[in-house]
Amino acid sequence: MLTESSAAVVRATLPAVQAHAEAITGRFYRRMFDAHPELLDLFNRGNQANGQQKAALAAAVVAYAEHLVGASDAPWGPILDRIAHKHVSLGITPAQYTVVGRHLLAAVGEVLGDAVTPQVAAAWDETYWLLACELIAREARLYQGAGVAEGQPVWRAWRVAERVRETADVVSFGLKPADGGPVPEFVPGQYVSVAVDLDGGRGQQIRQYSLSGRPGAAQWRITVKRVRSTADAPDGLVSTFLHERVAVGDTLRLSPPFGEVSAVAGEGPLVLVSAGIGLTPAMAALEHLAVTAPQRPVTLVHADRAGTAHVLRDELPRLHHALPNLRTALWYEDVAATDVPLAELPMRISPGRVDPELIPLTPDAHIHLCGPLPFMNQVRSALLRRGVPSDRIAYEVFGPGMLRDGA
Repeated sequence: MLTESSAAVVRATLPAVQAHAEAITGRFYRRMFDAHPELLDLFNRGNQANGQQKAALAAAVVAYAEHLVGASDAPWGPILDRIAHKHVSLGITPAQYTVVGRHLLAAVGEVLGDAVTPQVAAAWDETYWLLACELIAREARLYQGAGVAEGQPVWRAWRVAERVRETADVVSFGLKPADGGPVPEFVPGQYVSVAVDLDGGRGQQIRQYSLSGRPGAAQWRITVKRVRSTADAPDGLVSTFLHERVAVGDTLRLSPPFGEVSAVAGEGPLVLVSAGIGLTPAMAALEHLAVTAPQRPVTLVHADRAGTAHVLRDELPRLHHALPNLRTALWYEDVAATDVPLAELPMRISPGRVDPELIPLTPDAHIHLCGPLPFMNQVRSALLRRGVPSDRIAYEVFGPGMLRDGA
């Protein structure tokens, strides 16, 4: 907890910091990367370029300060767990918190100027280090659990044993340890980081991909959607590299599996809700349940542009056979562009986008969401309005966003 004197200062200065938060974090990143260009290898350059990273950091710092001074009653444990899992998947070290703290507090002073008295600087420094120490402790436990010794890299070489084109923009990679060692277990819903060295000396970039195959299988599987350029963003650096440059026999550097969200939580009915490439953790969940709990009632709700864009769709007949209590509800924006022979299966295909009011629910269901942030916000808000307790709704967010509470 903050000391009483620091809490008073933070409470008084919070509105000013909040009003200038993105300017502060923008200045912070420029300072830090100028002084430590090697840290660019840890950050998603796309999110840096479009401003999402600085906005997310600003929101997180302000929200944590609000939590400390009692201005917000949002539970912080789950948020800290999410950040810690992301950090360890990148190989963040305790020493890097010192670098971040130095440049973040300097950025506060540069943006707010004379308003940052020694007392204000000390109060916000205390706030930062409370956050940092909580994360460092969580991350140490995660590293230990993953078998990563202190000071050792998280990366392990994996050989591409299989490459399968799922759709025009999606490829699955089957991966085996290059050293011939065991394949680690994972929980459906977890992800791995993939680190690649970009062409032309542009350095390393890291992205997270859900494990989409069965835990306990002889290999891991990741299913990667190629990120195409838009008016506001360039092609995805890592997804383009994986699609264009990686073939069977090549090696990739992967982290251990991390992620605090289980897609198979609870023991009663399970509802898996996904959109687009967000289907991947749901498929890992179905593969896992087909072996470990084949009688569990499961509903798969999935939204996509069309059947031809629906990844891993050819696996549904086998999974329905293995899971007799599996029911599937699909929403395709273009129902006509569907070449999926699924008519004999217990499923419904509807036109348009998912209507959250029509998602089948039972009072004891656990729900897992994965997809674009607006999609998850819409679905989660509707589920809360329908009376689903928030602790029964798990969701995975990739990138710097967080879900807002909706009611």
